[in-house]
Parts: sequence; structure tokens; C-alpha cells
Amino acid sequence: MHPLVPPRRLGVVLAALFGLLLSLLFASPPSARAEAAATDYQAESATISQGAVATNHTGFTGTGFVDYTNITGSYVEFTADAAAAGQTTLTFRYANGTTADRPMNISVNGTVVASSVSFAPTANWDTWATRSVTVSLAAGANKVRATATTANGGPNLDRLTLGSAPVGTPGLAVAPYEYFGWGNPQSPTSVMSATGVKWFTLAFILSDGSCNPAWDGSRPLTGGDDQSKINSIRSAGGDVIVSFGGWSGAKLGEKCSSASSLAGAYQKVINAYGLKVIDIDIENTEWGNATVRQRVIDALKIVKANNSGLKTVITFGTTTSGPDSTGVDMINRGANSGLANDIWCIMPFDFGGGTTNMGTLTTQAMEGLKGRVKSAYGYSDTTAYAHIGLSSMNGKTDDSGELVRISDFQTMLVYAQQHHIARLTYWAVNRDRACGSGSDGDACSGVSQQPYDYLKVFAQYTG
Repeated sequence: MHPLVPPRRLGVVLAALFGLLLSLLFASPPSARAEAAATDYQAESATISQGAVATNHTGFTGTGFVDYTNITGSYVEFTADAAAAGQTTLTFRYANGTTADRPMNISVNGTVVASSVSFAPTANWDTWATRSVTVSLAAGANKVRATATTANGGPNLDRLTLGSAPVGTPGLAVAPYEYFGWGNPQSPTSVMSATGVKWFTLAFILSDGSCNPAWDGSRPLTGGDDQSKINSIRSAGGDVIVSFGGWSGAKLGEKCSSASSLAGAYQKVINAYGLKVIDIDIENTEWGNATVRQRVIDALKIVKANNSGLKTVITFGTTTSGPDSTGVDMINRGANSGLANDIWCIMPFDFGGGTTNMGTLTTQAMEGLKGRVKSAYGYSDTTAYAHIGLSSMNGKTDDSGELVRISDFQTMLVYAQQHHIARLTYWAVNRDRACGSGSDGDACSGVSQQPYDYLKVFAQYTG
């Protein structure tokens, strides 16, 4: 390349570049052009059936919002203009100050295109959230109707935004767990294509019987199928978090006799894959030993000091009100030892929940976690939320009678969006499908669903 362009040719070059820019712009597919500019439509200006314009709650935009009548079939209908035919995103801004979901059917030009879309509870009627669906629109005017499907009516509806695609893509905050050790695991690149996720949390690194890391305690770090799958994820534009521990198997925290040797075992895995994030899923015997818990804290301090920018996640069980005494001890040990842990993450399942309220119990447990992290580290509320996360379980859990529904995931999503928590994930991709004949419970959800229904909820979270 020549370092300088002769002056007499500069005008020609600039004209050519301008022409190229125009050609690239207008070569964009119609759907992409339709998404480029977002347009707001206020609910109070739409057609309202069995509802009323109200102003008795704060935080709305425009001149008011629509308060749906508590009846099945109440609706708000917008006339939304699309610049061109194709797929676009409809984003509804709403509030739901009750404890129950208020689902709605979304129709376009008289046809239901998304049925029983969840509008989960928000913190109160003054707290607004968003719910997005992707639909196909015709060029020009489109009738977009949001119709309540239960006797509770719809939520309070503030506005519809046309073409407001979610900012960014789901990143490491979502990173669902996938386990390659059993049960016909899905191709991670297929999961990426179906859901839009870019990151995975891969489980589990265990001890090979000594202070040496291996996948499931037996598969090699390099040269095997696990590395091949990691390579495929990265080739598709994604990345991975590697998780150490889990419930079963020999734990490195116990097999390594010192913090320095444990840090060395963590470092082998970090080096093998050039990791940016590691997750310590500390459970069972590793969790129950105070000496081991301190060893993990001290080892993480070492690897953070030796790996600039490395993020660490500590994942552990919880009660319905937040960390138990062992969890509180772990957080306090971290703070007292000077560990700048990036994410304290609870697993809000197998804790005696029910079949209809796991979303609410999860947010309750998260508030307990936030309080403990805030107190231990002296954080503000905002900073504490930015250092906590949750890892749920989809469908039937290990506790008889405990069920995490898709609507519960929606409740968790709204909570995450309101507080900007650091992690919103679940166990596991392997289970995010309906069970077939002879399916193991660890390879399916145990509920009626389409593939990745749960992940598609969390994939809406972008931090």
C-alpha cells in the first residue's frame, strides 16, 4: 500500500469510497434496514379495549399508560409502520406489580404470532421492565395487538417500540452450563445458532486422583473431544468459562494440599485454553470443609494476581432466604482475605421450593445474597448487584415436587434486567429439551417444551 495518495487523485478516491459506502448501505437486507431505526408508539395513543389511560404510577413515558381491565380479552392495539417487509423486534415496556404472571397473545394484522407471552411480575407498579418478541411485519402499516389471556388482564402497558433489537448479544453473564460427559450432549455450535448465545460454562474439571486437573477426573485437557468442542465454539465467535467442582467426584480443593498447589492446578486449565473466566462450583465435601473453603479463597487470590483481567465466579447452594451459614462464612472469608471475587453466584434450586413460586423464591434468595455481599465488602446496592448472580435449574429439579417453569425464568430475567446482576444462567443446556422414551433426568427437563425454551428466555439478558 502506498503511504500517500497523490492530490489530483484524492477526489476520485473519495468519490469511489462514498459510492462503495452507499452500495453497502443499500445492499443490506430489508429486515436489517427495518431494524436500524427504533420507533416508539405510546400505549395511551393506541386503540384500547377494556382498559383505561392512567397516570397514578410513576416512571411512565409519554402522557400516561394503559391500565388493562382485569378480564380475559382486554387489549391494546397499535398501528406500527415498518419501512420494509421482514422480521423486526417488538419491545413492550410494562409494569406488573402483582405476584402473578400476566401473559398476553401478540397478534399482527389479525394473526396471533406469539401466544401466551409472559409478562412477569416487576418489583412494584412503579418499576418498569421490557418484553421483546421477534415477528414478521408487512411493509407499511401493521396492526399490532397485545391481548390479555387470563382473568387478571394484562400488565400496565407504557409503550411499544418497533425495531429496538436488544443491545448486543448474550455474553458471559448468561453462559449456560453444558456437560459433555453424559447423555448425548447437544452440539454447542447448534445451540449458538438456535439461541444466539455466545458463551458456555463447561463442566466439570475434577482431580485425576492427585492435585492434577482433568475433565471429569479422567479426560485430558488437550487433544481430546473437549478441546475440539471449545475450538468449535471459538471458531463460531463464542468463548467458554470452565467450571471446577460440582457435586460428584474428587475435588481439586481437597486433593491439593495447599493454596499454591491448588492455584497451580487452576493455572494448568487457564493456560490450556487461554481462559478469561473460571467458575468454582463448590459443593458437597469441598463445601463442607472450612479448611478447603479457605484454600479455595487463597488459591483464587493467587491466580487473579498472576492473570491480569481474569474473572472468578464462586457458585454454591442457597436457602430460600439467601446463603446459609456456610455461604455467609464463604463470603466473609473472601472479604476478610482481600479476594476481589467478581461474582458470588447461588444455585436457587433443590431448596424446598414448590411448583408455582420458584421465580419469586429465587428473587428472594438473591436479595439475601445481595445483602450478605454488600455487608461483607461494604458495597453500595448497585455495586453489590453487579457482583452477584444465579444459576437456576430448568424443569423438574432433584427435589420431589419442585418445578422451575419457563415463567419462573421470565421472573428471573426481569429481576436481572432491573438490577443488572452479573450472572444469569442455569443447569443445563443438556436438560433444555423434552424427555423422550428412556431419557435420563439429567438429559431432559421433565416438562413439555420445545428445545431451548428456557435458554431463549435468559438469552434476552445482555447485562
